[in-house]
Amino acid sequence: MALHPNGVNHLAISTNDMKAQLSFFAEVLGCPTKALYWMHGVKGCYHGFAELSETSYVAFVQHPSNPEEVQWGVTHAGNGGEPVTKGTMQHVAFNVDDFEELSALRDRIRSHGIQVLGPIDHGFIQSMYFAGPEGLSLEVCTGSNINAEAWVDPEVRDLCGIDNDEMEALKHPDDFNPPAEPLANPPFDPDKPHMHYPPGALEKVMTIPDEVVWERFSETAPPVDID
Repeated sequence: MALHPNGVNHLAISTNDMKAQLSFFAEVLGCPTKALYWMHGVKGCYHGFAELSETSYVAFVQHPSNPEEVQWGVTHAGNGGEPVTKGTMQHVAFNVDDFEELSALRDRIRSHGIQVLGPIDHGFIQSMYFAGPEGLSLEVCTGSNINAEAWVDPEVRDLCGIDNDEMEALKHPDDFNPPAEPLANPPFDPDKPHMHYPPGALEKVMTIPDEVVWERFSETAPPVDID
C-alpha cells in the first residue's frame, strides 16, 4: 500500500463557546475531555480536545477574533444535504464499530433531547444525522472496506471531468520512496495550495529550516505539572 495518512488525529473546529462544545461531546456523545490549554503560538486563543479514541480527537479552537455570525449555505451547511462555501466542512461523520453501537448511541443522543434522523443504510455504511452546538452538522456511521469498483459511478466521474485513466490513478496512488536526505520546502508557487498568512509572512516562514522550526516553535510541557 502506498504511503498515506492512516486516520484523523484531530479535526479542529472553530468555536465561540468552548464549554458548550466540550459539554456536548462529553455528555451527549460520551467523549471525554482530554486537553484544554492556551493554543501554542496564538495569543489569546485556547484549544480543547475531546477523545474519540487513543489516536483520534475532536478539537475546538476558540480565537478572540472569531466572528459570531452563522450564514446558512455560506459558513454552515446546516445538514448533510445543503450547500456551503468550498473548502469548508460540509459535515463530519464519526465512526462506531457496529450497528448495535450505532443504535445505542442514537438512544444516548435522544435521551439528551437531541433529535436524530436515522439510521439510514447507504450500502457501504449505515448512518444517522443530528446537530451539535453552533450549527455543527454531525453524523455517526458504521461500515468499512468500500469497494471502489462498485461505488465509483461513471456518470458522476464524467461530471467531475475524470477520465478512465485518471480514475485508475486515483484508485491506485503511486508509492513513494523517501529520499536519503529530507527535502527542503519548494519555492512558493501561487498556483499550489498554501496556507494563508499576511503578505510576505508565508514566504518568510517557509524558508526557515525544519530543524529550526522544531527547535523554535515546539512546546512540550503540559500546563499542569503532575510529577
